[in-house]
Amino acid sequence: MDAVTQPPVIALHPEDGVVIARQVLPPGTPVAPNVVATARIPAGHKVAVRFHAPGEAVKRYGQIIGFTTEPVSPGQWVHTHNLAMGDFSRDYAWGVDAKPTVYAAEPATFQGIRRADGRVATRNYIGIVTSVNCSAHVAELIAQAFRRNPLTGEDPLAEWPNVDGVVALTHKTGCGMTQGEPLTLLRRTLGGFARHANFSNVIAIGLGCEVNQIGGLLEEQKLSGRLRNMDIQEMGGTRKTVQAGIDFVREVVAEANAVRRTTVPVSELCVALQCGGSDGYSGITANVALGVASDLVVQNGGTVILSESPETYGAEHLLTRRAVSPEVGQKLVDVMHWWERYCEREGAEMDANPSPGNKLGGLTTILEKSLGAMAKGGSTNLVEVVRYAEPVTAKGFVFMDTPGYDPVAATGQVAGGANLLCFTTGRGSVFGCKPTPSIKLATNSVMYERMSEDMDINCGTIVTGEETVQQVGERIFRQMLRTASGERTKSESFDFGGAEFAPWVLGATM
Repeated sequence: MDAVTQPPVIALHPEDGVVIARQVLPPGTPVAPNVVATARIPAGHKVAVRFHAPGEAVKRYGQIIGFTTEPVSPGQWVHTHNLAMGDFSRDYAWGVDAKPTVYAAEPATFQGIRRADGRVATRNYIGIVTSVNCSAHVAELIAQAFRRNPLTGEDPLAEWPNVDGVVALTHKTGCGMTQGEPLTLLRRTLGGFARHANFSNVIAIGLGCEVNQIGGLLEEQKLSGRLRNMDIQEMGGTRKTVQAGIDFVREVVAEANAVRRTTVPVSELCVALQCGGSDGYSGITANVALGVASDLVVQNGGTVILSESPETYGAEHLLTRRAVSPEVGQKLVDVMHWWERYCEREGAEMDANPSPGNKLGGLTTILEKSLGAMAKGGSTNLVEVVRYAEPVTAKGFVFMDTPGYDPVAATGQVAGGANLLCFTTGRGSVFGCKPTPSIKLATNSVMYERMSEDMDINCGTIVTGEETVQQVGERIFRQMLRTASGERTKSESFDFGGAEFAPWVLGATM
């Protein structure tokens, strides 16, 4: 469909005091009846359509995104120079918007890999988890032995085409750390990856003297069966451990290759929802369209996981209204209170979350960013709230407590069992997250064209009028099914996903 002539601005809600620039607006551009832009307005940024007194609330999406720090006249650019964070009361209204989910009469399907325990995988990797940073290089040496050489084309796994690769998941902690919650959190994350359906077999490698002992990890996370564990010190050093790891992969690779994809229902999909490098279009295009796709996943019996707690702050009252019970809603509110205390303890501010790139793209406060970010979760009921990296067992729309930093948030979601990830971006994130495939959704056509080798779907067609939000959402859903069935994403073509493993680090480094 060709682009159609569109107004220069996007009005999102009748209560809003601002509209969004569809493209760069020169001074004098009409933005509302009897209102013209009084200065150059960057694309994706806000322009006032009525007068705001100092300290007055400014609304976008019909919700408060901040408070003016000076008088703002109609036609004036609204951004960090005249808009700031502020506190206001929220009406949590537990469950008032919850409604029965209308499920698809004939649920959609995809081609998945059914494991012996009944779980379904979307990819088929052999994994290496590390208990501590001291074993990271050894794990990498094992994985390197099975990587395709981009110069020569030599592929050590060519004989086993159903094995997607050998992945080393390394990190920067595991010792010099405090016991209790920090260690529990790390072990829960490592345990989630070790059990992940997208791994056929797993090696756990430690040094031998670290705080996060392999034995403690195995016992606490109840890991056994397909997992082989090794300590470098007990194995006799680097060379012997690397050789033992290579031998293990060669021992299991034929078995791993024996898998076949079969038709399975969408109820076997668990989709992580992420956004990174967000801009002023995120809450208008990609996030909203992903919300449509999320609803389709839920209506077909599957699960979606919304996360990034600091990027939900200020909008949580809209999710508590969709909670299936006051208890579920209260869990989300408790998460937000924890983050308030955390920021106070660390001398940080919630409004520090929007990055320089976010602000350059038109986002001003965390309230504005949160309202756009939560759109990824669609409109179905909030059925559960879980801790970071906790196994997600509920079907439907789930919230997981994570930081806003994308690699850390996605690591928690995948540890929780997500076997597919959808990632919206306005500035151009190139994130991957092995063993789970990552679908990139561009919020605007300019960035999509510039970074087309990294983007899977262009949602900027919503701004140009070529497609509706519903049409793009349905296109995202179809891409989900193709990706879950084995179609490679752009990030997979560049082999992203191992270095991006980033467990949430809490507590002091000793």
